[in-house]
Amino acid sequence: MTSLYHDIIYGPVHSRRLGLSLGVNLLPTESKLCSFDCIYCECGWNADHPGGRRFNAREEVRTHLETALRQMAAAGTPPDVITFAGNGEPTLHPDFEGVIDDTLALRDRYCPAAKVSVLSNATQIHREEVQRALLRVDNNILKLDSAFDATVRRIDNPQNPQYTVRNTVDGMKRFTGQMILQTMFLRGECKGQRIDNTTEEEVAAWLQLVAEIRPRQVMVYSLDRDTPCPTLEKVSREELQRIAERVEALGIPCSVA
Repeated sequence: MTSLYHDIIYGPVHSRRLGLSLGVNLLPTESKLCSFDCIYCECGWNADHPGGRRFNAREEVRTHLETALRQMAAAGTPPDVITFAGNGEPTLHPDFEGVIDDTLALRDRYCPAAKVSVLSNATQIHREEVQRALLRVDNNILKLDSAFDATVRRIDNPQNPQYTVRNTVDGMKRFTGQMILQTMFLRGECKGQRIDNTTEEEVAAWLQLVAEIRPRQVMVYSLDRDTPCPTLEKVSREELQRIAERVEALGIPCSVA
């Protein structure tokens, strides 16, 4: 069963990819707000969570985060990472850059060894202030689930009809390698459509874009939580490992989660 995050600060949780992670939710705590409507989103469909669409205020985020970091540091259990994710796309926040400024200052004060990570679908990287902020965090993790617009529309359902993979890739290239590329591999059916981004055609085209973007790292993963579309299939770790080996043949580190 899909679920929302009902707090601004949540966790810490043990992340498959990042370690002991303290989550930050900039999105509404009682509804979802995202520029994608992914068929695998653990928060469910956008339409399932209508209601008050209010971003959490920068000052409120800072206060809650400082309380959590102070308590964790005092207990001798600082987080490995402070992760921006939550109920949708964090970079939609109108003061995202300011929130990142506050977070870096609090991290330096209370847990200087912790990394700051942002999980983003890359739909806002054309905004200069978002790009500046992402360049300052330790782990700028950007999503690209396929090389083909049609597949992205089936899997991620971008809400902007102008979305294209090419524009997204060009935006990613502006980070000149200061980013981590994250891709969800899956197959199955959803709303009567067959979906599979693990075919040779899909993987080969995706690898070409990986080589073009040249991220510092790639993360490949598959389903691990409940999804709003129940007929999706998890890709085996062995299959993901074979994809990862092809990424590493390009000279780019690749982790499997």
